[in-house]
Amino acid sequence: MPHDTPLIATIVAGLGLAFVFGALANRFRIPPLVGYLVAGVLVGPNTPGFVADASLANELAEIGVILLMFGVGLHFSLKDLLSVRAIAVPGAVVQIGFATLLGVGLAWLLGWSLGAGLVFGLALSVASTVVLLRAMQERRLIETERGRIAVGWLIVEDLAMVLALVLLPALAGVLGGQPLVDDHASLLSLPASYGVWGVVGATFAKVAAFVVVMLVVGRRVIPWILHYVAHTGSRELFRLSVLAIALGVAFGAAKLFGVSLALGAFFAGMIMSESELSHRAAEESLPLRDAFSVLFFVSVGMLFDPLSLISNGLPILATLAIIVIGKSIAAFLIVIAFRYPIATALMISASLAQIGEFSFILAELGVGLKLLPEQGRDLILAGAILSILLNPLMFVVVDRMKPWLEKRAGKAAPAEEQRPIGPATEPGHVASVQAAPGKEDGPPAKTALAGHSILIGYGRVGSLVGAALKEAALPFLVIEDADKTLAKLRDDGVETVAGNAANADVFAAANPEGAKRLILAVPNAFEAGQIVLRARAANPAINIIARAHSDAEVEHLKGLGADTVIMGEREIARGIVEVVTRTATEPPGPAAEIDPQPA
Repeated sequence: MPHDTPLIATIVAGLGLAFVFGALANRFRIPPLVGYLVAGVLVGPNTPGFVADASLANELAEIGVILLMFGVGLHFSLKDLLSVRAIAVPGAVVQIGFATLLGVGLAWLLGWSLGAGLVFGLALSVASTVVLLRAMQERRLIETERGRIAVGWLIVEDLAMVLALVLLPALAGVLGGQPLVDDHASLLSLPASYGVWGVVGATFAKVAAFVVVMLVVGRRVIPWILHYVAHTGSRELFRLSVLAIALGVAFGAAKLFGVSLALGAFFAGMIMSESELSHRAAEESLPLRDAFSVLFFVSVGMLFDPLSLISNGLPILATLAIIVIGKSIAAFLIVIAFRYPIATALMISASLAQIGEFSFILAELGVGLKLLPEQGRDLILAGAILSILLNPLMFVVVDRMKPWLEKRAGKAAPAEEQRPIGPATEPGHVASVQAAPGKEDGPPAKTALAGHSILIGYGRVGSLVGAALKEAALPFLVIEDADKTLAKLRDDGVETVAGNAANADVFAAANPEGAKRLILAVPNAFEAGQIVLRARAANPAINIIARAHSDAEVEHLKGLGADTVIMGEREIARGIVEVVTRTATEPPGPAAEIDPQPA
C-alpha cells in the first residue's frame, strides 16, 4: 500500500464485516443490529487481527448518532402520542423509574456511585427504536391499538432520554463525575461556579433559546428550503439539502447554543416532519442514515470486551434480568392496571424487553463524563446484544402464556377484540375481527368462497380493482393488514382476511385451492414473489395477476409463476400515447374530452 489510509480502512472493514455478519444474523432471523455489533467487536482492540482506528470510528459514530436522532425526529408523531397519551405517558414514566431503580440497586451492589447507578439504570430503561419498530412491522401490529400504544410508549421513552442527554452534562459534577466545562463558543455560556442550579438553569436557557429559534425561524426556513429545492426538479440537490439541514442544525446547535448534537438533530427532524415533503425527505436520507447508523453500531461493538462475558458473568445475568424480566413485569402490570386486555399487556412487555441505540449513547456519555465505569458500559453492551437476541423468543413465550393467563383471569377472549374498529362502526355493532397470527389470537377462519378472486392489498390500486370487481358482481375477498381499511371494507360488506398474505395461515384462510384468480395489488415485488410461489403451490391452475415498477420486477414475478404482470410506468405511457393519437385525429375545439385517468 503506497500510503496509510486509516479512514478508508476503517469504513471498508466496518461496513464489510457489518454486511457479512448482518446477513448471517438475518439468515437466522436475528435482528441485523446484532451482526453489526459483532463486526465491531472483531475490528476492535479487544480481539486479535485488524484493529480499526478508534478515534476515526468515534467521529463516524457521531455522524451516525446525528442521523439516527434525525430519523427519530423525522418520524416523531405528536398525533400518535396524543392518541394513546392516557397510557403511554404514565406507563413509560413509571416503567423508566422502576427500571432505573433496579439499575441503581445493581450498581450499589457492584460498589458504584449514585451517579453511575442513575446513568446505568436509565440506559437499561429505554427500548431500541430499531428493534421495536422492526418487531411491530414483522407482526403487522403498527396499525393496531397495541402497536399505537407501543409506539407512543417508545416516543415517551425517547423524549425522556433526550432530556437525560441535556441534563447529565449539567449535573455531572454534582453526581460525582467530571464537572461540566462550558463551551466558550456558546452564545449562552455560564460558568459552573454559579452552582448546580445556575448550571442547570443555564442548560435549560440554552435549550429554550434553541427551541425558540427552531420553532420561530426553523419552522419557516426549513420547509421553505425543502420546497424551493423540490421545485428545482433536482433529486440530487434535494437529497443534499436534507442532509445539509440535518448535519448543519446539529452542528450549529452544539456550537452556538451548547446543546448536544443529538438534540439538534432530533429537532431538525421534528421540524422537517411538519413539511408535506417530509416523506420524501425520509426516503432520500435513508441510505446515508442506514450506512452511518451501521458505523455507529460497529463503533459501539469496538468498545466491547468479549472476555467480560466471563469476568462479569453474574453482573451480566443480573443486567439481562433487569432488561428482560424486570422491565417486562413492570410494563405488564402497568398496562393491566389501566384495564387493557392481557394480550395487549403481553405484547407491550415483549416489545420493550430489549435495549439499543439510546442505551449506547447514554453509556458513552456516562463514560465520557467520568460518571459510569467502563465495566458499566460493558454490561450495557452485553445486555443489549443478549436482549436483542432473546427478543423474538420473548414473543413466543408471551404467545404461550396468553391462554393460561386469560384462563386464570377468567377471560375467554381479550376485550380488545370486542371493541368496534373504526369510526364507521354503528353504536351497538361489534366489528368482526379475523385474527392474523402474531396480530390477534390465532389463525383466521377459512372462507367459504369458491371460484372467487383473491385481492391482495387495498391501497390506491387495490381499491380501484375491488370497485371494478364489485360492480361486475364477481365474488372476491381482500387480504389486508391496515385496521382502518379493514373496518371500511367490512362496513361495505366486503369479505376480508386480516394480516399479511405472505403468512401461510393468513393466505390459507383465503382458500387459494378453490380460487379462480389471484390479484396482487401490493407494490413490493419481493413480498409479492413469496405470495406467487405460495399460490402456485396451493393451486397450479390459479390465474395470477401482479403489478411491478420495472422490467426486472416483471421478469422476477413471471419467473416465479405469475401469468400476467402489469408495469405501472408502461401502462401510463400507453395511456399517454392513446390520448396523443386520439387528440391528433380529432378536430380542435372544446368538444374534445380527454380522460385524465387511463386504465
